Amino acid sequence: MLEHFSDKVKQELREWTERMVGPERKERLQALARSGNEYGVDPFGFNLDYSLSALAPFFWLYRKYHRVETYGIEKLPRGRVLLISNHSGQLPMDGAMIGVSLLLEADPPRAIRSMVEKWVPSLPYVSTFMARVGQIVGTPENCRRLLEADEAILVFPEGVRGLGKLWPQRYQLQEFGLGFMRLALETDTPIVPVAVVGAEEQAPALMDVKPMAKLLGFPSFPVTVTGLPLPLPTKYRIYFGDPLHFTGRPDDEDSELDKKVRTVKTAIQTMLNQGLKERQSVFW
Repeated sequence: MLEHFSDKVKQELREWTERMVGPERKERLQALARSGNEYGVDPFGFNLDYSLSALAPFFWLYRKYHRVETYGIEKLPRGRVLLISNHSGQLPMDGAMIGVSLLLEADPPRAIRSMVEKWVPSLPYVSTFMARVGQIVGTPENCRRLLEADEAILVFPEGVRGLGKLWPQRYQLQEFGLGFMRLALETDTPIVPVAVVGAEEQAPALMDVKPMAKLLGFPSFPVTVTGLPLPLPTKYRIYFGDPLHFTGRPDDEDSELDKKVRTVKTAIQTMLNQGLKERQSVFW
């Protein structure tokens, strides 16, 4: 009986997804199916059928709750690409909305693979969900294999430093790691800078209770204005920049790589500043 109930819920979610995306987009999303093993998943655990059911609430959040607007998504090149974005909001809603934007707005639709923090697989249920919708632990080897398969990879170089920013730090990019640039040079992959405006205000954090974070094994334990890091209905605006192509050696000195990383960081900060200047309100 429980299995029957589970199947019914899955079917309802799938139908919800199909209503949200429309018949034409539904057919195009089906084309994203990857070859799977006998369990219906790819080597990293991705399953399209599961995704199109599990992501239904995120389609609703994209359309109705955060009312996302995208700019420049047509600049996204075919084939392998690294999307490098700012990160914020206490919960990784920005990654989810970028992923949905590529499914709903890109032509053709694309499924992106996000690099998640190494502590995420330690979370019960969350780790399985992340794998089934295509997200993987952000190791260089995982990323390299996906780029060699011409996948689109989403990376947040700020990591938890960006996700857990406090309110006074909003829209101030934190330190970027160099790993994504090494991979871009090694695999000859173009980089598309991405700027997300709206996520910073979804759960304004007033303080980070580090003893509690350490006790729970979390990277941070934010105290937000709502008491919990639940997202407010802020309006998202996602900006995709021009693809950037870099030359050089992946084993260059850090100082040389840092110059290239600063170019990407500057492009993102410029789009953030322009987006903040143009918007009239946090909520519309």
